[in-house]
Amino acid sequence: MQSEKVEIAQADGESFDVLLGLTRQMHNPKDEEHFKQALALQDQGERQVFIISVDGAAAGYTMLSWSPKYPLYRSLGIPEIQDLNIVPDYRRRGLAGGLIAHCEGLVRGRGFEHIGIGVGLDASYGAAQRLYVQMGYVPDGNGVTYDRVNVRFGEMRPIDDDLSLMMVKGL
Repeated sequence: MQSEKVEIAQADGESFDVLLGLTRQMHNPKDEEHFKQALALQDQGERQVFIISVDGAAAGYTMLSWSPKYPLYRSLGIPEIQDLNIVPDYRRRGLAGGLIAHCEGLVRGRGFEHIGIGVGLDASYGAAQRLYVQMGYVPDGNGVTYDRVNVRFGEMRPIDDDLSLMMVKGL
């Protein structure tokens, strides 16, 4: 069996349609503004957007925020991996782990001692939950967040993409 050629590249202005196409393949289309904002933040040095490809075909993407919205990470200077997605046909090949390791290397290279990641709480995030733990991420100890704001005891929030457990890893 021939080995696959896996490449990770930083997105650029030419990547916009590729990113939109990836979300359509994941049956989770994003608003165009999502990627316009991400690429604008990349131009400002606040975020990096990466696309992972297998044998030249785009298979997923993630973002690394150097200035995360989550107040704890922001106050402690912890960069955050965000919006990690792999096309279903390419899952279970180590691509998500590869993107995470890539981001960890960049963060470590800039002298940071920790990196963060958030994960959704419903069953559709089960594989991600397990992967993050296997890669050494642990809950940050502050409970769950909704749109990166801590949910207080007794507060009701929908179980959707904005409800997350924030995790951290020492590098």
